[in-house]
Amino acid sequence: MIDEVARRAFALSAEAVRGGAIPGAALGVVTVAGERAVIFDGFAAIEPEREALTRGHWFDLASLTKVIATTTMILEMSEFGTIELDEFITSAMPDLRQYDEVGAAERRLTFRDCLAHRTHLPAVFPIYTYGDDPDRLRAFVLQREWPKGPAVYSDLNFILLGIAIERLTGASLRDWPLREGLSYGPPPGPAVATERCSWRGRVMQGEVHDENCFAMGGATGHAGLFGTVDGVLDFAQGLLDGTGASPFVRGAIRERHGEERTLGWEARFRGWQGGDACSDQTIGHTGFTGTGLWIDFERGLAWTLLTNRVHPTRHVDNGIFELRPATGDAVIAAFDALS
Repeated sequence: MIDEVARRAFALSAEAVRGGAIPGAALGVVTVAGERAVIFDGFAAIEPEREALTRGHWFDLASLTKVIATTTMILEMSEFGTIELDEFITSAMPDLRQYDEVGAAERRLTFRDCLAHRTHLPAVFPIYTYGDDPDRLRAFVLQREWPKGPAVYSDLNFILLGIAIERLTGASLRDWPLREGLSYGPPPGPAVATERCSWRGRVMQGEVHDENCFAMGGATGHAGLFGTVDGVLDFAQGLLDGTGASPFVRGAIRERHGEERTLGWEARFRGWQGGDACSDQTIGHTGFTGTGLWIDFERGLAWTLLTNRVHPTRHVDNGIFELRPATGDAVIAAFDALS
């Protein structure tokens, strides 16, 4: 049954590949019982040479790093008593805005604030234009007075969380144990190409696409994780059946913090990228490179759509924002019809 679900839902991606909107795509579907199907088509790269996509190719997961890695790490630290979610992040980084200990708004941010994207920090900032020394750029992030604005989805929230993890563990994020099929770059196998980068002067393949993450050493709280389609599905199944996360972590990522978010993840809302057919007990997240993962706990079903939509350039209309929700609706429609 699950093979037919994937076959029906992948028709949209196959059409996008045939039409040249995206070079390649892989759709994976898994149930709480472990039934799994993966379908893929197209190219891992079209520049500088064409390379056919395989099931074993590693995708740059981009912001899926936030939920698969960073959110999990922070929640496990909270569960084990290393931190408290509602304490200030200065407990891990006492030098944060150290020249304005009384007035700096950054010193009053909590771990929960950053996980739920309810800070004043900007969505994104070109940190990489300030140099390429990873330690100096981390110092820049910690000491800069960030402009105050409304709460938005922010890479800076998770860059801070990544630095906090490094401080608390005394090690790189790369040292955190991950499931097979997940790894900080460079990945241990063939990688899908992303953008032909004007700054770095080459097509990025096996190197992290995100400029800030690249300049900060390739492993940060907001980006840097690579994964195969099966690696992402293994992670999702572990959340569905409880083998990959504790009840505390599974509960924390499902509890809403506002209408559209949980801790780290998005929670189903009208018009989101997971489609409108899934249950209210669905969480998900996307990545800039063209990746996404959604988990419907009510149905015991998860799916991941992995594409290289930024290859060879992000500056085109590739239809990803229509493809993702349409695929989610197709997955649910097929699953409900065949169950």
